[in-house]
Amino acid sequence: MAKRRKEGTDPAEPLDFQIPKFDEEGFMKKERRNIKTLFISFLFGLLIAAICFGFWVLLEGNFLRWELVLLVGVVNSVWIKYLFVRLNIDLTDFGRKGWLSAFVTYFFTWLLLLIVLVNPPFYDGEAPHIEMVALPGMQEPGGTILFAAHIVDNVGINKAGITFMITDPNGTVYTPEFTYENNIFRYTYENPNNVLGTFNYTAIASDTSNRKTTITGTFTYATDVLDVSARFTEILSTDAIVIRADEGISKENFRVYYKIDNGSDINVDRKETTDKEKYETTAEFKGWTANTTVSVSVFAEARHYFLNIPEKFSNTIKDTRQYAFTTANDQNIGTEEPLVEWNATRALLRQSQLPNTLNYIVPYPISSGSTPGFELIVFIVAIVTVVFLFKRKKNDKTT
Repeated sequence: MAKRRKEGTDPAEPLDFQIPKFDEEGFMKKERRNIKTLFISFLFGLLIAAICFGFWVLLEGNFLRWELVLLVGVVNSVWIKYLFVRLNIDLTDFGRKGWLSAFVTYFFTWLLLLIVLVNPPFYDGEAPHIEMVALPGMQEPGGTILFAAHIVDNVGINKAGITFMITDPNGTVYTPEFTYENNIFRYTYENPNNVLGTFNYTAIASDTSNRKTTITGTFTYATDVLDVSARFTEILSTDAIVIRADEGISKENFRVYYKIDNGSDINVDRKETTDKEKYETTAEFKGWTANTTVSVSVFAEARHYFLNIPEKFSNTIKDTRQYAFTTANDQNIGTEEPLVEWNATRALLRQSQLPNTLNYIVPYPISSGSTPGFELIVFIVAIVTVVFLFKRKKNDKTT
């Protein structure tokens, strides 16, 4: 229903309403002021970024490097208001939105340019990163040593920038041929002369900026890396077979197992879960047969996974001695299922492990996951800083 007109007014008379006049000159003045403030903030961000880059270079090696440079960038933002005043910019109705735009423009201009400057090709502050393993750390005669390394650099590195040397116990130096593809270094040392003792190795990686990283280590050849102690005749299902494995095989956990007449692997538990040197098994596992003579070969597997790389790097030690066992007439011999490795996937899914799982965990693929980077931290700091500055400005106005 239409509203009634006010009494005493002529229906034919037009309403007394006028559209406000648009202040084109004031609008253009305000927009020019805003553009000018953003441009000044942008230029000031470029200047402070260049200054902070100088500090970045001078602070090389300082563990508070990023924090100090960030502090310089944040503190110098207070000069923006001084610049506006010195340049006679009218800030009468600048408002909270105007200040926010100015500070955000400055901060992200400073941040983006600084990130560009402190990274290649403008600056290379990092030497190559090398993570190298020798698998195993101790080997018996006739076995090999697998060298694997993950070598990366922010500028880039190629095979020509890598030097690898091995020095045997007699002082002879070898510079073998190796492979390097997709940041992975590989080389297998065979020790053709079966030299015993401790060997030294050195890996040097140089990037295009001639920054170098050197890694050194040792490995050993010996005749007693693995050893078995047990009763070898007429053994029962309850008789303990103890295997000693030198803990120098690997800094990480390694898998100890044996084969009966070159059959399938039979994994061995540790005698004590924290002791890497003593392992214990019995003839109750499948593979053993009652009333027979069997030949047992003992092995250890050293393995390693590099972070975020699913490929397994592993090598095996085989005891140079074979062991002959005769089993008794025991109906419990060869009845139990062999032990299996701890399953990382099942654990992540919170599923129960099999009841016959090894009592120690061997290396498995690992991932760093998605972790917030430095850029996210800086962004959060920027937001907090801007909010703090505007709250302070508001408090200054009310006092």
